[in-house]
Amino acid sequence: MDYKYFPHTDDDLQAMLDKVGVKSLDELYAQIPEGIRFKGDYDLPLSQSELEIRQAYDLLGQQNRQLTCFAGMGVYDHYTPAVIPNLLSRSEFLTSYTPYQAEISQGTLHYIFEYQSMMAELTGMDISNASMYDGTTAAAEAMMMAVAAGKKVNKLLVAGTVNPLMFQVLKTYALHHGIQLEVLSIMNGTTSLDEVKTKLAEGGYAGVFVQQPNVYGIVEDFTGFADACHEQKALFIVDSVAADLAVLKTPGEWGADIAVGDGQSLGIPMSYGGPYVGYMCCTEKLIRKMPGRIVGMTKDNRDQRAFVLTLQAREQHIRRQKATSNICSNQSLMALWVTVYMSLMGRQGLKEAAERSYAGAHYLCDELLKTGRFKLQYDKPFFNEFYVTYDGDADALYKRFIDAGILGGLRFENGFLFAVTEKRTKEEIDNLVKIAAL
Repeated sequence: MDYKYFPHTDDDLQAMLDKVGVKSLDELYAQIPEGIRFKGDYDLPLSQSELEIRQAYDLLGQQNRQLTCFAGMGVYDHYTPAVIPNLLSRSEFLTSYTPYQAEISQGTLHYIFEYQSMMAELTGMDISNASMYDGTTAAAEAMMMAVAAGKKVNKLLVAGTVNPLMFQVLKTYALHHGIQLEVLSIMNGTTSLDEVKTKLAEGGYAGVFVQQPNVYGIVEDFTGFADACHEQKALFIVDSVAADLAVLKTPGEWGADIAVGDGQSLGIPMSYGGPYVGYMCCTEKLIRKMPGRIVGMTKDNRDQRAFVLTLQAREQHIRRQKATSNICSNQSLMALWVTVYMSLMGRQGLKEAAERSYAGAHYLCDELLKTGRFKLQYDKPFFNEFYVTYDGDADALYKRFIDAGILGGLRFENGFLFAVTEKRTKEEIDNLVKIAAL
């Protein structure tokens, strides 16, 4: 064997080559042009001690710049209590897998049950599944769920105010599932109920998908949306930032049939894009259309409380053509993360963090407007994120923010999309405004 840590013997390799009909590895890669093949030696040491490896990665990590974050658009710099990573690093959590065997998986099943209970309460919905990969895939699953629940309909109305990155994921899923997406107009930064009613009256729509707060940070008024959907036998889907629901009106209160979103805002570090956790909740009548799985509580033969996998609507357990989705795993470790976070924070803690985020965003907005260089694109109520235009060179200003160690929002359309969380101090906000006023 040429490689110490590879399990395959020369005989194993030859058997695989014979199976695919080639005689050697060189023949296997013969179609790769010589001009793009790397023929040098990798710049890697032959061996290093554990101490040397740790030092090398420490030096590598020091090349990253830790910027003060005022960016959002789906990912937010919320505080993570130190106890969470400490608890989750325990081996029974960090290395656990799918809890198929209930007898030896009571701990895992228990915390998933608690996660479901908390998410159902946070969203105001009847039930929650065991979690999804992330917010965008949860949105795509909700789209397919709505089509599956409808009768011979394959169209979905999507608000023009949803996150454009999420919409790209919706388009990808829709393309391969024969679903037609129709984008609703943006009316002064929000979605028009009149347009929704007009479109739904045409027929053939499985549902309406909206985001709260929307991509501009605006808190939309969805009064009447659910009624309009239900009159045409369509579903109302609301995508929300999980942490914001501690203060905002819940999807359940808006009359939503399906509530989805990302749980990253519940204490999960930004971590360069993941891992995160998607949530999905719905009304009880849609329980058998919900993808993934649901953990339930029962009693064993000794009359003691026990937890089991109650529902698994995926192709491994039912006929493939009857499966709502082929999603195989919930994001279990991250589901535990947000469960511990919500347990530690409690109702009051979640509310206070949300209120501080709101207050900080409105203070920043007011101070930017006072400079005379910024203008709110839409004069609408917003939560902890807002979109402003700038009368100068926006790219140059963005670079000044970076040079000062600040991630000064996101360059979005013709301006900036700023987000503030409870971690941002008055001094940090004032520093950003000082730079912006130059």
